[in-house]
Amino acid sequence: MPELKRPRVFVVDDEQIIARTLATILEKSGYSATAFFDPLQALVAAGVDAPDLLISDVVMPQLSGIDLAIRLQLLCPKCKVMLFSGQAQTADLLRAARDQGHNFSLLSKPVHPTDLLRRLREQQTIDNPNQLSTM
Repeated sequence: MPELKRPRVFVVDDEQIIARTLATILEKSGYSATAFFDPLQALVAAGVDAPDLLISDVVMPQLSGIDLAIRLQLLCPKCKVMLFSGQAQTADLLRAARDQGHNFSLLSKPVHPTDLLRRLREQQTIDNPNQLSTM
């Protein structure tokens, strides 16, 4: 029987401990996860090997998570996006993105691992109700 492909996830946060911790949790839960601390490096990596899912902080230096998500989806149109933030200004940023036709999922920081994994399973069920997988 062929081995199932593990969903490839990019975790992007300028706080290295958060990116590494989330990537480790995802790895232990059956995903292929890579932590990035610089959103521009995540974009370069996506050009080489497209992720199935982007999980990104919203407020980061150089490039916001929303701008990263928009640019990444131009490179990888099938990539799903889940954003997370602990800052109040995020609602305004998300509203502006929705006005431009981009609708991203949002998690509040800090995110508990069980909440993250539940949201990933829910997203997979919505996207593909007849397929059972890790995501």
